Amino acid sequence: MESDAPGFLKELPLPPIIHQTTHIMKHLIHLLLALPLLAAEPNTLTPEEKKDGWQLLFNGSDLEGWRMYASAKKPLPGWQVADGVLTKKRRIPGGNIITVGKFTDYELSWEWKIAENGNNGIKYLVTEERKSAPGPEYQILDDNGHPDGKVGPKRQTACLYDILPPAPDKPLKAPGEWNHSRIIIQGNLVEHWLNGAKVLSYELGSPELLEAISKSKFKNNKDFGTKIEGHIMLTDHSDECTFRNIKIRPLKGE
Repeated sequence: MESDAPGFLKELPLPPIIHQTTHIMKHLIHLLLALPLLAAEPNTLTPEEKKDGWQLLFNGSDLEGWRMYASAKKPLPGWQVADGVLTKKRRIPGGNIITVGKFTDYELSWEWKIAENGNNGIKYLVTEERKSAPGPEYQILDDNGHPDGKVGPKRQTACLYDILPPAPDKPLKAPGEWNHSRIIIQGNLVEHWLNGAKVLSYELGSPELLEAISKSKFKNNKDFGTKIEGHIMLTDHSDECTFRNIKIRPLKGE
């Protein structure tokens, strides 16, 4: 719309105070936008998270609360904590490690980045009574660089490993970049999330899941894919993978 102001008024420069105010406002907006990032210290919980029942599984300093799978021993040197992150170092034996505690219904949240050509994963509902198939696995992979990625979507990031594929349009970031994942288990319903998107949902013990298991490498493992109280496992596939902000929130079962 054309201004009704006289021509000589249109050409007058803005007073300096207007320029200064605009400059200050821009800085204030940038500061306000940055506040959530400044407040979000790694491996800590906000007051709201504490109120909602979140618990840290990794404190950013050591591996308190974790042990070797099927052993009371501490994790091997392949698992290293430095600068607030937990890294499984490439080709240094670390072993599969599990939480000391067990969980049934919960929301598990963590951030991770995989090295180029890398392979890792988080297993849940883990039992030490079934060592060949401890529990279902949320796959973590360089989909384009690791050979498993070429096998198909049932071996790629966020799948239920070797059983069910994730959504084909999942928002996966490149190797070396941080991703955010979640696993939600409530009753028999399980959801896999990746970078804010739900990419897989299935029901424990359902005919559909059991049929998919019968076509996988876990077909001969009794009771695999059923609901149990279990540990959470970080796996050692000899490749480098880094974790931070591993936390869990108990949920009421349905």
